[in-house]
Amino acid sequence: MNNVKTAALLALLGALFVGLGFLIGGPQGGLIAVGFAVVFNFGVYFFSDRIALSSVKARPVAAGELPNMESIVASLAQREQMPMPDLYVIDSPQPNAFATGRNPKKAAVAVTTGILELLDHRELEGVLAHELAHVKNRDILIATIAATIAAALSFLARMAFWTGLGGRRRGGNALTAIVGLVAMILAPIAAALIQMAISRSREFEADSDGAEVTGSPLALASALRKISVGTSRVPMDVNPALSQLFIADPLKAFGSGGRRGQMGRMFSTHPPVEERVDRLEKMAYGIS
Repeated sequence: MNNVKTAALLALLGALFVGLGFLIGGPQGGLIAVGFAVVFNFGVYFFSDRIALSSVKARPVAAGELPNMESIVASLAQREQMPMPDLYVIDSPQPNAFATGRNPKKAAVAVTTGILELLDHRELEGVLAHELAHVKNRDILIATIAATIAAALSFLARMAFWTGLGGRRRGGNALTAIVGLVAMILAPIAAALIQMAISRSREFEADSDGAEVTGSPLALASALRKISVGTSRVPMDVNPALSQLFIADPLKAFGSGGRRGQMGRMFSTHPPVEERVDRLEKMAYGIS
């Protein structure tokens, strides 16, 4: 269901772009925007692992430095028939982790020193299985596609605003100009909301897949509870653009996470931890 939802959201992003392009940019403006976004995000896609790891000052794990983590990841990778990813550690007291890399052969998994100190063996296994699920499901690729379309939408909207392209295409009709202006303002916002919805959907899918691999949904649920408390109390200096990579919002201590209500949830890159835990508990007890 989460995969279907992700596909539907990506289709909605594409439809939003085509609609805005037709309304204010026409085929030529739309192609220019797509070209710009594709080139930019192509570079981000191929260098996303280096960008993410360097941004959080992650360092490679030396052989034998973290034997527990190394053995867990090696076992999970073997079970999933995946290459062994590169391992990194972030010197931060906040409990968190993320995976990056454009495909399983170029994958990297990073954990904070805080999460290694906080979680027990089974909980850490659940978190690492979650991260490997992101790699296996090629969520970095999905996120890049979503970002490409969203960036193209934003670029097209700005181009139309500064050139008055929509008004000239329709002969300066006042109503059309107003509609075009509203579309230029709302389309990038809608694209951002869809991006966040895709991110939340992929988190649910990684939770489910990770718990299935380990056979212990309750261990991951326990880990998520601990991580949620830790990220609320311990700040971590992270570029907001990278926050969706982490298993929990690393900016939560600054007030970006923990939003309440439907409106707050729409602007979150991560699902509420209560809902994630609830789904995992239902999975453990066989409740559909």
